Amino acid sequence: MNESIDTAGLLCSPAPVLSVAPVVLPAPGRAVDLEMRVSAPVTGRDLPVILLSHGQGYSNHLSSLNGYAPLAHFWAAHGFVVIQPTHLSSRTLSLDPATPGAPLFWRSRAEDMTRVLDGLDLVEAAVPQLLGRLDRSRVAVAGHSMGGHTASLLLGARLTDPEDGTEVDLAEPRIKAGVLLTAPGRGSDALSESAAKNFPFFLTTDFSRMTTPALVVAGDRDASAHLTVVGPGWHTDPYVLSPGRKSLLTLFGAEHGLGGVSGYDVAETTDESPARVAAVQRLTWAYLRTELCPGDPAWQEAQDALAAGPQPLGRVESK
Repeated sequence: MNESIDTAGLLCSPAPVLSVAPVVLPAPGRAVDLEMRVSAPVTGRDLPVILLSHGQGYSNHLSSLNGYAPLAHFWAAHGFVVIQPTHLSSRTLSLDPATPGAPLFWRSRAEDMTRVLDGLDLVEAAVPQLLGRLDRSRVAVAGHSMGGHTASLLLGARLTDPEDGTEVDLAEPRIKAGVLLTAPGRGSDALSESAAKNFPFFLTTDFSRMTTPALVVAGDRDASAHLTVVGPGWHTDPYVLSPGRKSLLTLFGAEHGLGGVSGYDVAETTDESPARVAAVQRLTWAYLRTELCPGDPAWQEAQDALAAGPQPLGRVESK
C-alpha cells in the first residue's frame, strides 16, 4: 500500500491527489452510459480500491460523481483509489420519471458497482496514470444514506423485488469489506407510512446473510422520520441484524449528514462539524486499511485515539 501512510502515528502528510472526471464506461441496456470520478494518490503502487456510492438529498450535484469530496479526497490522499459513479437516481441526469427503476434505481445502483469492477481495465486505460497501480484483490465499498443501502446489497443483504416477488441477491464476492454511513435499516413495521408506500423495496430488507466485514456508522440524533418510525437506532440495524465480523461507530450529536461528509459547506448538512467529519475520515480510513491489510494496527490506533479525549466524539463496538 502507499508508503505515505504512517501506521505508527495513524497518518502522516497526505499525498497529492489525482482526480479525473468524467471517466465513462459503456453501459448497454442502461439508460445512459456510466460516468464516474476516479481519485488516487499521485504516487504508490498496489493501491486498494474503494467504490463510493452517493446518497440522494436535496442538492443537485452532491448525488453524483461530484459529491463526497471530504471522503473521496481524504481516502485517496492516504493510499486508496476511490471510484465514484453517478447512479441513475442522480438529479444531474434528470431522467424521465417513467424510466424503469425510478426514482431510486436500487437495483441499478448495485449493478453499477459490479460494472465498474468488470471494467477496471477500461478505467485504467482512461486514466493512464493508474496503469499497473491497482490491487484488484483488495476492494471495498462505501456508501452514505441510499448509498449505504447500495453497499449493503453488495455486502450480502437481500430483499424481495416488489415488482415480481423474487428474492434479490446482488452480493459481490470481489468486495472484501464495507463502510455503511447512515444506511437504511430493517423494513416491515419499522418504516414510516410514506416510505412503505413510495419505496416498497425497503419493506423486505434482510441483513441475515450480510456476512462481509463492515463498519456501520450512525448518528445518535439521526431520526430520519421521513423513512422510519423507530428513531436513530434504525441506522444501526445493519450492525445489529447481520452476522459475521462487524463494527459500529456511533457518533454523538450526529444527524444524517455526519457533520458534512457529502460535501464542503453544503446547505443540507444539519449538524455541520469539521471535527466530526475528521473523525469519520480517519476512522473509516483506518477500518478499511486494517480490514484489507490484516494485522495492520491502524484500526486499533484509531479507536484508541477516539476514546482518549476528555469528550469523545463517539464510541466503537464490535462483534
